[in-house]
Amino acid sequence: MTGYVRRIVDDELDAVLPQLPAVMLDGPKGVGKTETALRRAETVWRLDDPAHLAIVEADPSIVVTDTAPVLLDQWQRFPAVWDAVKRAVDAGAAPGTFLLTGSATSRGTTHSGAARIVTTRMRPLTLPERGVTTPTVSLAALLDGTRGTVGGKTELTVRDYVDEIVRSGFPGMRAFSGRALRTQLDGYVDRIIDRDVPEAGHQIRRPARLRAWLTAYGAAVGAAASYEKIRDAATAGHGDKPAKTTTIPYIDVLTELRILDPLPAWTPSLSHLQRLTQAPKHHLADPALAVRLLGLDAPALLTGRTGSVTVPRDGVLLGGLFESLATLSVRVFAQRSEAKVSHLRTYGGEHELDIIVETSAGHVAAIEVKLSTTVDDDDVRHLNWLEGVIGDRLLDKVVLSTGPQAYRRQDGVAVVPLALLGP
Repeated sequence: MTGYVRRIVDDELDAVLPQLPAVMLDGPKGVGKTETALRRAETVWRLDDPAHLAIVEADPSIVVTDTAPVLLDQWQRFPAVWDAVKRAVDAGAAPGTFLLTGSATSRGTTHSGAARIVTTRMRPLTLPERGVTTPTVSLAALLDGTRGTVGGKTELTVRDYVDEIVRSGFPGMRAFSGRALRTQLDGYVDRIIDRDVPEAGHQIRRPARLRAWLTAYGAAVGAAASYEKIRDAATAGHGDKPAKTTTIPYIDVLTELRILDPLPAWTPSLSHLQRLTQAPKHHLADPALAVRLLGLDAPALLTGRTGSVTVPRDGVLLGGLFESLATLSVRVFAQRSEAKVSHLRTYGGEHELDIIVETSAGHVAAIEVKLSTTVDDDDVRHLNWLEGVIGDRLLDKVVLSTGPQAYRRQDGVAVVPLALLGP
């Protein structure tokens, strides 16, 4: 990929920057926050540049006198600029004055910035943003409740999806393949452990243990594995298991850095849907990180040779990785529609739905993700169950598959190849 690829989040920025004085782009390192922000900035302060940082440390207020829009890149390196921006907004800063980028929530900030600094999340590239497909089915249309006709064909196969899982959605890695790509992904993980975690205020005495936790989360991708199962996988071979108070900081900092991207459980207000688990589904920022942490490649995923996966799970690892790729896409598309994304699972596991997209009005589209080219009645039973429970609140029923064509079944379920889904 060469040149800047316009992102779906650019549409969101086009909508909010003309009216809001301060917007923060929040996401994992390498997701493209700086490149997106640079295209809108007149003044740039790179706080990971020692020269820029020294100036701002000497006088944080300097950033509010520069020509707008002002980009504060990696603002968390000097949290005092957050308060400087907040004060400028309180004093009446014009719309589009400040852009902030960062990968972590700084523990040094005095104020939350609520109602002053608006946060916009950035995630890795979706399939349409990667240029590998042209969508024919809009998530926004699925959320309008009309259950209209869906159509379109794709030539992408399971092998193509596996290739996209392995290649990553981080823009800077799209040009690499083979050993070069593996080296880049290894370096990304090394930097998280060796530099980013300590810079976020967490001293790691045993880097290998933190890597083991990341690897365990990679093995649990797309699953709602318990803390105990992930702990056991991360500490395999250790007689004494660490206390939760010892390991929770690992989870917290990896979440702050947006490397862990858990999908929360749906919490509806309906009284007849109260027996739902509150456990999140586990996802990393990009499924390629999970593949690399586990030491796997495309042939291993396609043939099922994933012996290094030590977290118990339902179904094959590739199914979880495909679900993670689908979840990444749906989250980006749903954000554009101002909708929330979660998952549903009853306590006994009798019913579960991979993705719930909920509008601001409380209506939902329910989505199942199937690593299959065909969809049968068994694949849609949980979708039809939910419709029987919540009735008109269910806007649409969808199965995302690896098949060649989008269509709507007689029971109203829209079967959509992931490659054909767009915002």
